[in-house]
Order: sequence, then C-alpha cells, then structure tokens
Amino acid sequence: MTTMTSPAALVTGGVDTHRDFHVAAALDQLGGVLGIAQFPTTMTGYRSLLAWLAAFGQVAAVGVEGTGSYGAALARYLSVSEVTVVEVGRPNRQVRRRHGKTDVVDAIAAARAVQSGEATATPKSHDGPVEALRALKMVQRSATKARTQALNQLHALVLTAPEDLRGRLHGLTTRALIATCAGFRVRADDDSLPAMIRLSMRELAQRIQLLQTQKKTVTARMRSITTALAPELVAKPGVGPDTATTLLITAGDNPERLGHEKSFAALVGASPIPVNSGQTQNRCRLNRGGDRQANSALWRIVIVRMSSDQTTRDYIARRESEGKTKSAAIRCLKRYIAREVYNALPKQATA
Repeated sequence: MTTMTSPAALVTGGVDTHRDFHVAAALDQLGGVLGIAQFPTTMTGYRSLLAWLAAFGQVAAVGVEGTGSYGAALARYLSVSEVTVVEVGRPNRQVRRRHGKTDVVDAIAAARAVQSGEATATPKSHDGPVEALRALKMVQRSATKARTQALNQLHALVLTAPEDLRGRLHGLTTRALIATCAGFRVRADDDSLPAMIRLSMRELAQRIQLLQTQKKTVTARMRSITTALAPELVAKPGVGPDTATTLLITAGDNPERLGHEKSFAALVGASPIPVNSGQTQNRCRLNRGGDRQANSALWRIVIVRMSSDQTTRDYIARRESEGKTKSAAIRCLKRYIAREVYNALPKQATA
C-alpha cells in the first residue's frame, strides 16, 4: 500500500498519454516515486487522475506528453482546474536506450523533466478560434493534396486513352479538361475499355470539382475568422488569410504563453543558433528547428514583399552589398517579420 505524504508536501505529476488510457506518475520534492496509476481517457478518468495526485499532497505542476493530440483533453481539464500544466516532449533517445521504453518510465521521465526545468513550455489551450482555424487548415491541406493527386491521375489517363478520345482532350486547359471529363456519360451496361476510361475520367474530374469546392469553402471561412481575430496581422504587407492562419495556429489560442517575441521567433525557426566555440566567435548557423510550416509562411511573406515592397527590396540590396547572400538576407528579414507577427497577434490574448 502506498504511504500518503503530508498534505503540505509538493507533488509533481507526469503523464504518458495514449488514445484509450493515460499512465500517471507522482513524484515527491526529491524526485522519489510516490505512485504509478493508469486512468481512462474520459472526464471521470481525468477527475480521478487529479484526485489521485492531490491525495499525495499539493500538486505543484503536471508534465503531460502529447498536449496537441492524445493529451489535449487532459491538459484542458487540468488548466480549468487551475493546475499548472507543462508540455513535455519525447524522452531523450540516449536516456531511452539506457533505460528502455515503457509507459511507466515515460510518465516518470515527464515528471522529472518538469522538476529539472528541462520542460518549461505552457501547452496550447486548443479552446478558441485558432483551434477552429487548425481544423479548417487540415481540410484545406488534405483537399489540396488529394486534388493534385487526382489531377495527375487524370492527365495520365489522357496520355494513355484511345486515340479518338486523346485527340479530343489533348491541348485543353486544365479547367476545360475537368469540365469536359466531368460531363462524360457512360451507359450502365457498357463495360468496354473506352467506356471504362471515360467513366474513370469522369469520376476523377468530379472528385477534383468537389475538392475545389471544399477548398473555396474552408478558405472563405479562414478569411473571415482571421480578419475578425487578427485584423492587424492580416493588414501586414504580404500576409494573407492562408499565411495568417498558419502563424496563428503556431501561436495558439493563448499566445501569451510565449512571453516574448524571441520565444515566438524560436518557435517558428527564425532565430539564429549561436555556434561560438574556441576561436570561432560571433557566428550563427541556420535554425532548422521550430515549426517548419510557420517558417515557410514567413518565407512566403518575404517573397511577396520582395516583389511588391520597395523597402524590402532596399533592405535585401543593402544586405547583399554587405557581403551576405540573398538566402542569408532573407533569413535576416524572416527574423524581423517574426517580431512583426508576434506584435500583431490578437491583443486580447497578449494583454
């Protein structure tokens, strides 16, 4: 039987999350394991997990893995219950090789990452309009990918189609090709090769049309949400609803958790990484970490400004005259734009 500590004792929790259950560990102030337990991923399970931790003493903080997936609901419940939640990444691979991989080991590692200060990030809240944007963005990306795949398949069918059909479709624009194939008629009792080719073309073309409609629908909703949520961000040169959505998703519904624009720059991979050692000083390397989709959004903003904004063109020219390559100049500009974006995040969230 587990020996209960004094109610005044501070307890740190760690949770290894899964789809159907979570494994929790309770640690005392010295890092000693007080207990291990498993809870279902239901509201009753979340209440039981918090009550179980509180039975050991005052809950100082809880480290949760996967706060953007399996642990999202638990993180929300703990935050509403006024418990400090810390986002914990996957355990270090070297540590995992030494100690193996089990749910218990991961739960204990999550708690110790909080106690050591290795894990300090506040998770996204996933409870507001940015979470709605994330769902819309998911549909947009999948629709774009599926449309490209279907369009490539349609072009491939045209190349190998019977000569009379290929001659009819060859040279058409993409829009005309889709419209023509979508209107093909095939008799239900005709299973010949030409009929099946036309049937396949029709189904692909109609799929493309459906995906295009889905993209227009979600893009329109993304535009309305971003304009209402972050009008200052959308008004920035080179920032459209798509790039604004990507950057808002990276910041989350609670961007105040970032604390400083430097944190946001690191989150989007725009902050340079120092590589000073020995006689090598004042040198930085390219940051290949962070959210690469957000980093790509910054790059698109730079490219748009380079083609339409004279101030940006002057900046790139000045940097190149100082000996920097165009790529290095663009990286410098992405860092400045990351600061602009952070300062333009929703005021109600950053206040």
